[in-house]
Amino acid sequence: MDDGTSLIQCYSKDAAKDEIQEDFEEPPGILLSLTNLHPRPQEIITPRQTAVVLPFVVRRQSKTSSKTKAFRRKFFPNANDKEWNNWHWQINHRIHTILKLRRFLNLSTEETDALGNLSVKLPLGITPYYMSLISREDPDSPLRRTVVPTVHEFFKTPEEADDPLCEDRQSPVPGLVHRYPDRVLLLAHDFCSTYCRYCTRSRVVGHGRLYPSRNRLEKAIDYIRADTQIRDVLISGGDPLTLSDDRLNWILTKLRQIPHVEIVRIGTKVPAVLPQRITPQLVRMLRRHHPIWMSLHFIHPDECTPEAYRACAMLADAGIPLNSQTVLLAGINDTVDTMTELMHHLLKMRVRPYYLYQCDPISGSSHFRTPVEKGLEIIRGLRGFTSGYAVPTYVIDAPGGGGKIPVMPDYVMGRDSSEWTLRNYEGKTFKYPDPQQRIFPSFAHSSVIHEKVEDVPLK
Repeated sequence: MDDGTSLIQCYSKDAAKDEIQEDFEEPPGILLSLTNLHPRPQEIITPRQTAVVLPFVVRRQSKTSSKTKAFRRKFFPNANDKEWNNWHWQINHRIHTILKLRRFLNLSTEETDALGNLSVKLPLGITPYYMSLISREDPDSPLRRTVVPTVHEFFKTPEEADDPLCEDRQSPVPGLVHRYPDRVLLLAHDFCSTYCRYCTRSRVVGHGRLYPSRNRLEKAIDYIRADTQIRDVLISGGDPLTLSDDRLNWILTKLRQIPHVEIVRIGTKVPAVLPQRITPQLVRMLRRHHPIWMSLHFIHPDECTPEAYRACAMLADAGIPLNSQTVLLAGINDTVDTMTELMHHLLKMRVRPYYLYQCDPISGSSHFRTPVEKGLEIIRGLRGFTSGYAVPTYVIDAPGGGGKIPVMPDYVMGRDSSEWTLRNYEGKTFKYPDPQQRIFPSFAHSSVIHEKVEDVPLK
């Protein structure tokens, strides 16, 4: 710069104004990674030139949506920013009774009738933040249908089961599922900040039966330590990110002490339902345990708020690869347009669309499950019409404990002895010559190969 100030110095002065303190009163900013998590880029000075390392330019976003602002003014006028953006406050003010729910929503008859029977079904639980995204008047709005119970949950069809994936049968110790040879599922606890009505583990979560005690967790960790085939541990639940930093750090430390555990994954819906949980302290702790991966759970574009964007940015900037596992749900995200919009949001959030799940046949899920052909239709509507990164793998988790089975549209039309007939995303057919095993002539006695070096003229 002409005045002797580098571009980095100018940037630092501006960024300093937005620097987030430990007791922040606003949602964590996207600039956090450039101020708190990583050292600032430095000027590289040589005798002949000055090279300046420019930081990545971050597009500023609003801290929250107008819808959430209006919700706060109406229902939580006395909650200041520091309280609203504190994840403990969000959990302590969850909506978990019919009386509280009636304050926020005009309940339909189907919702009211269902809420009287929650003692034997998946509990109700919604954070104030997630409630701010839900339609007050429309019981058929997508996000509302996923978290507010209806009487349809009490109708069980013949093909449904409480544990259709037979996880209990594949659990050698409490809270651990060992289905695949080299990886296990560790259930940290059974608590979620917000309960999804289509949850595969609705038989377990929210009932207080799977407590995150050290005694139980140590038994599971001992099992992992004893089986040297296990190289990959997925921590799920419940939502493991609703544990305290100390307890989660303890679990990760114990797993990192096992030599044959190569990677640890965390399955969570926190960035979608409780983005306030992604704090500077949490992110710094997670970075100490790399390689850490995260499987996030987004199901609709309405979840992709400024708060969710910031939460994912903090995790991605900490070097944590993010993948999304989306459940296909009837009347919620079962159109090509809705799924395309969601996948595009995820890519902008630096979240890779990983799996599109066919909804598991848990008890009372028939109103959520689509025909398999609907999932194939969506994949056909994505493949070729948008970026390949935006196309998840459509899978069915096989009932009976068979594991995930990919399901693909019919792009292969046929095969004969010499070629494959293929169909592209436009429905056009093409031929691909199939390489056959060929026997090439031997040149072992060729005079060309065995030509004497001295006979080769020098250039």
